[in-house]
Amino acid sequence: MALRILSSFFWSTGLIFLAFGLVNGLSGCHSSSELTVAPTPTPPAAVTATTPPAVTLTAPLVYVASFDNKLYALDTATGTQRWVFEADTSIQSSPVVAYGMVYVGSNDYNLYAIDATTGQQRWAFKTGNIVYSSPVVVNGIVYVGSQDGKLYAIDATIGNILWVFTFGGSFGFYSSPVVANGMVYIGGQDNQIYAIDASRGTLRWRYSAQYYILSSPTVANGVVYIGSQDGRLYAIDAMTGRGRWAFKAGGAIDSSPVVANGIVYVGSADTQLYALDAATGVQRWKLGTNGVIYSSPVVANGVVYVGSRDHRLYAVDAATGRPRWAYTTDFDIYSTPLVANGVVYVGSNDYNLYALDAATGRKRWTFKTGGVVVSSPVVAQKSVVQGTYPTVSGGK
Repeated sequence: MALRILSSFFWSTGLIFLAFGLVNGLSGCHSSSELTVAPTPTPPAAVTATTPPAVTLTAPLVYVASFDNKLYALDTATGTQRWVFEADTSIQSSPVVAYGMVYVGSNDYNLYAIDATTGQQRWAFKTGNIVYSSPVVVNGIVYVGSQDGKLYAIDATIGNILWVFTFGGSFGFYSSPVVANGMVYIGGQDNQIYAIDASRGTLRWRYSAQYYILSSPTVANGVVYIGSQDGRLYAIDAMTGRGRWAFKAGGAIDSSPVVANGIVYVGSADTQLYALDAATGVQRWKLGTNGVIYSSPVVANGVVYVGSRDHRLYAVDAATGRPRWAYTTDFDIYSTPLVANGVVYVGSNDYNLYALDAATGRKRWTFKTGGVVVSSPVVAQKSVVQGTYPTVSGGK
């Protein structure tokens, strides 16, 4: 069964369009939702990571990656470039900061660990295909998926492989992993949501959606929430893998959900931002935009921030769904925003990273990269980050 990810940008009438879908051979995938519980053979020994260094970052930096192959470190107040790291090809993965390093995947098949202060490469781990997935770092281990169909656990300090989980077939992991309850949760392009033992790399359970998954899961109050190309947002018991509920939107859900104050927020290809009761899946409100929502929402100080393919970043009242403000960029927004010190940072397909006043939407500064920015920004000092973040964002 052939699988092809369209990640390149095609020029047509002077505009760039990101083909965010999967084509070829997907019609033969599972057509119903189901739970599979893994057998219980003698498990491998739990891995032990190198004790990571205790590092406190004090520089006021925001990091953002671009399709120009580069990861930038910018001054948060002015947008002035402090350093730049260049991979071999474009970067779609979102960076995460831990132990004085920035970890990010690349389309050159590598996961990079970069010194957060200097921009020098510490190590690189090569997978078997493109790394769209955004890494997560927990207890000295970096977890990341690859288009080679494998989920990797890598020593965060030295870059050695600790374990690898392979689900087989020709499908990959576009989704980004989340770690909770001693398990790693991730969605696959084979329609499956996986729960994998975080210390051993063994399958605990898997749940079948009705179509492939680009959305990244989030875990809150013992429940895994994840979207699918079948147009559903699934709520699954995090320990047993049994479905709680599924909400059907009017289009695919590639946006990654976020949960705050008992409400789960997620965007859809039907142009709507949804607010659902996290316990029941009942819709609280929805807000219509003028474009597909691939961006994932962030909730900070009672406001939901989310981008749309209508070129706008929206600030929406989290309780009522009423718009607070909207800022228009020059092209689509796929990037997930970050809120820190009263400023919203977000990338745009117009090649820019924007810094906007979180309360008013007024522009503070912009920084122009050499390519489309679908990666989500992250800051060096986690103490200044405000709000609740989806898994796809390094702000988590």
